[in-house]
Amino acid sequence: MTEQPINPDITSDDKLWAALGYPIPLISIIALLMEEKKDRPFVKFHAVQSIVLNVAIWAIILVLSVVTLGIGAVCAPVFWLITLWPAFDSYNGKYTEIPGVTNLIKGQGWVD
Repeated sequence: MTEQPINPDITSDDKLWAALGYPIPLISIIALLMEEKKDRPFVKFHAVQSIVLNVAIWAIILVLSVVTLGIGAVCAPVFWLITLWPAFDSYNGKYTEIPGVTNLIKGQGWVD
């Protein structure tokens, strides 16, 4: 993961919404539905990235569970811990780039 410089236009409210969206993806969905939040570039970037990251994590858990006949589901909490790294970075006001995920969301034009 690479980090971009901190932007002084990012408010503490932006940081909180972005950070909570990673471990709790429902917050990211809510942020994208709120007019005042989806217009904030920092919140939008992290909301879209957290949704894609969580979908990828849950897809991996599902495949692992099917392949191991349910035993892989025990790993779900460990995979969930992955979301804490970008949550911590976003709370510190950083645009954290997650390999694969960030390229996907930028390539699809979902964020700038």
